[in-house]
Amino acid sequence: MKHTLIRCGRLYDGIHPALSENREILVEGKLIREVGEHLAYPEGTEIVDLSALTVTPGMIDAHVHPEFFHYKDVGAVDTLFNSDGYRTLATYHTAEKSLYGGFTTIRTMGWWRESYELDVKRAINEGYLPGARLVVAPHFLGAPGSHGDMTQVARANPPLMDQLQHSYPGTGSGADFFTDAVRREAKIGADFIKIMVTGGFSTPNDDPEDIQLNDEELAAIFTTAKSLRKPVTAHVYGPELMQKLMAFGITGMEHGSLMDEKTARMAEETGTYLVPTFTPFHDAVMDDEASMQMKSPEFCRKLHKYQKRLQEGRAVTLASSIKLGYGTDIVTNYDSFDHGVEYRCWLESGADPFRALQAATKNNAEICGIDDIVGTIEAGKYADIAGWKRDLLKDPDALRDCGFVMKEGTVYPAESRMPA
Repeated sequence: MKHTLIRCGRLYDGIHPALSENREILVEGKLIREVGEHLAYPEGTEIVDLSALTVTPGMIDAHVHPEFFHYKDVGAVDTLFNSDGYRTLATYHTAEKSLYGGFTTIRTMGWWRESYELDVKRAINEGYLPGARLVVAPHFLGAPGSHGDMTQVARANPPLMDQLQHSYPGTGSGADFFTDAVRREAKIGADFIKIMVTGGFSTPNDDPEDIQLNDEELAAIFTTAKSLRKPVTAHVYGPELMQKLMAFGITGMEHGSLMDEKTARMAEETGTYLVPTFTPFHDAVMDDEASMQMKSPEFCRKLHKYQKRLQEGRAVTLASSIKLGYGTDIVTNYDSFDHGVEYRCWLESGADPFRALQAATKNNAEICGIDDIVGTIEAGKYADIAGWKRDLLKDPDALRDCGFVMKEGTVYPAESRMPA
């Protein structure tokens, strides 16, 4: 069996909020065998000198939309209807580029048409293609006209819109529909269930504080998912809806960008995690008008409408003790595999770097349900290991400049995401 000894410059292990000096990692096959100083190693062990880098667990992005080759495709009508084959290739491209950028796992958040992410996950897991490990919600589930109803692009042609809507497995109404939809997601291999409960910033005719599923529909989703042992996460922004979801027993939520103090306390008390996805709203929080203007007119309008509450919500979130995950939700301005841009958002918002690093490693592994195999550097875990060229504690671009990446004991080419 192959052995590799990695000599670290500094080590963040995902467990302790510190960078340790003089650490070594002994890898045996796919697994970490030992972590410590001056380790003994078998004859023939390959020595990897990362003394110039800061070494971490392979990073995890817990909110990725991988279906696009370029972010400009996200809202373009002529690309929304690309073939499933094209989307499959784009998803794999994202997984491959994610891996080379030091993110060895990505959690994908569903799509409106038939799933191809499960095929990409399978091909990667079976070793046919190199790529980040995928944790998959095949489709997002939502009501007609919701943020998850992508047939809104055909709203000027209602007969076509209606025809499209009836062909998509995650869009419908009523408790029976959502009971069946959750069962179908589980049947095809979903790792978790993603629901679109509120409006969004990018869709045209809804609002981030809309509530788009009724209590009967929510009860059907949560009861069915619990019976099938599938965790549920939700696209949600406003406090009223976050509180409602926690009362239903949800384990985690995405965004939560309009957080208030009462809701934060409830999340702390219930242990509900939040993946706050700072990237899409960072320009509004930082009052970067040029960046906001790069987005669609409806997105820009809503950012201005909610700007003060977005700023207040981020401050409340970071001041809380809510269990936070790290997720980019890149749908504008950057490509979906440029996961390190989220780190800048955390640091520029005043977050402790170690809290951001824990979110992207240990916390995200727990959120993804894979903390038994990845997320920390310790004996018995998969050897998912990344090395970074920049100062993780001071440089907001540190997670865009990968210098080494290993997944399950295999070294892959490392790529920087820094602009040329």
